[in-house]
Amino acid sequence: MSKRSSRPKRGPEPALTAASPCPCGLPAAYGECCGRFHSGEEYAPTAELLMRSRYSAFVAQDEAYLLRTWHPATRPQQLELDPGMQWTGLEILATTGGSSFHSLGTVTFRARYRHHGKRGALHEHSTFERQHGVWVYVEGTFVE
Repeated sequence: MSKRSSRPKRGPEPALTAASPCPCGLPAAYGECCGRFHSGEEYAPTAELLMRSRYSAFVAQDEAYLLRTWHPATRPQQLELDPGMQWTGLEILATTGGSSFHSLGTVTFRARYRHHGKRGALHEHSTFERQHGVWVYVEGTFVE
């Protein structure tokens, strides 16, 4: 006779809807926050909002948005997003520049995740550039 676990099986994560809390951590629904950028309805007006929307795109597994908002000089040909990666929280630690008055900006952040049950965090200092009035991600450096 086999033992059964008393813990219920977890199904797939619920789909992100316009009414869902935005994964980026701002107090707005996804559709009013990062969803409007993902749909192409609007562009992120600051480097920080682009960073937040890119984090939300990782949560949503939106490869097209990630590639679209990546600087052409550093953008990979394709992305292979790991379905075992579950992003669980974003913390913005510092920003420099990145407003409508700047052409460059940086965002330092910590993104928490669970990967195949193990918890971890990605701590990165990211660089952004405004091209033709639109913010794009250039590159990131891991912070120890």
